[in-house]
Amino acid sequence: MISPLMPNYNRADLAFEHGEGAWLFDKAGRRFLDFGSGIATSSLGHGHPHLTRAIAEQAKRVIHVSNLYRIPGAELMAQRLVEASFADSVFFCNSGAEANEGLVKAMRKTMSDAGQPERIRIICFDGAFHGRTLAMLSATGNPKYQAGFGPAVDGFDHVPFNNLNALRAAITPQTAGILIEPIQGEGGIRSASVQFLRDLRATCDEFGLLLGLDEVQTGMGRTGKLFAYEWAGIEPDVMSLAKGLAGGVPMGAVLAKERVARALVPGSHGTTFGGGPLACAAGNAVLDVLLAPGFLDEIAATGGYLQAGLEKLCQDYPSVFTEVRGQALLAGVKCAVPNTDLQNAAVAEGLLTVAAGDNVLRLIPPLIVRQAECDEALARLGRAARHVQPAALEMAK
Repeated sequence: MISPLMPNYNRADLAFEHGEGAWLFDKAGRRFLDFGSGIATSSLGHGHPHLTRAIAEQAKRVIHVSNLYRIPGAELMAQRLVEASFADSVFFCNSGAEANEGLVKAMRKTMSDAGQPERIRIICFDGAFHGRTLAMLSATGNPKYQAGFGPAVDGFDHVPFNNLNALRAAITPQTAGILIEPIQGEGGIRSASVQFLRDLRATCDEFGLLLGLDEVQTGMGRTGKLFAYEWAGIEPDVMSLAKGLAGGVPMGAVLAKERVARALVPGSHGTTFGGGPLACAAGNAVLDVLLAPGFLDEIAATGGYLQAGLEKLCQDYPSVFTEVRGQALLAGVKCAVPNTDLQNAAVAEGLLTVAAGDNVLRLIPPLIVRQAECDEALARLGRAARHVQPAALEMAK
């Protein structure tokens, strides 16, 4: 007999009752160090007093009104995001997939408004992950996710990651823009080089294309800057955000320069729930913390400490770990054993991680994590490595 919940998840047999900071507790009182943070979503950890207070206070007043009316919290949050980014305007939605859908629609509409309606195609990259709607499955381009859902949505072309020659060869008169994750999360914590991102910006300028960045996972401080594009010293034309944007309350956003934002006129795009009072109260609380003086610097420092510890683990367990990837608190280790084996061994040690593509294990803790908790996570991961090491050595024979 099928479960009342549809069987589309392979859920671990864990149920958490409450959390404190970087820790989660089950009903038996067992505690787990959370280096998955809801897949990079619980940006301020669990039970953060400022965030929970903001949510509770807003819930007492009004939770939902719809976008038929002004929402002061959304206006405030949009203004703060504009001031902290390249963007001139913001659209709020509910998830990363929705944000990427809005981004692609805005790109196509911008070209249509400019008298080039034939320019609908978006160049994406091998290893990408942009969401699970039918269109974003096509933007992702991974046959594993597309199987069984019929023909792909037309309009997406894929080229190798970090390959400028392939990118330029894929541009046609129908190309509207480029969509890229600065660091591919689901794809295995694969980083676009700084030079590649700069070359993409220059290529878009040369061919009159729009540069779109999917910062659903890299945005909101995870790499040590508010947005990952800042490391390359460039600006996109449009960008998607979600995950850590509201600290665990569902929220996505499309940030755009004026030329792109003006394409979304009344009736062209919308959402029932997006940018509602509750989500924006949470989002503004997250921004209060992230934009406080010195907080992003702390993320960069703690992330560097974690990355150095992972490098040491690679040296200590070369039969288990082969490479450290990522930046700051978006970290990954490529495994020489199945990453799910290591993930399960880590759970047995009380450490939560997230598997990714290319046989990588992600470590993406809350942004409030400290070095002492990184030390604890590294120790637990080391014990997990010792557990799987015999199998790793056997595989290496």
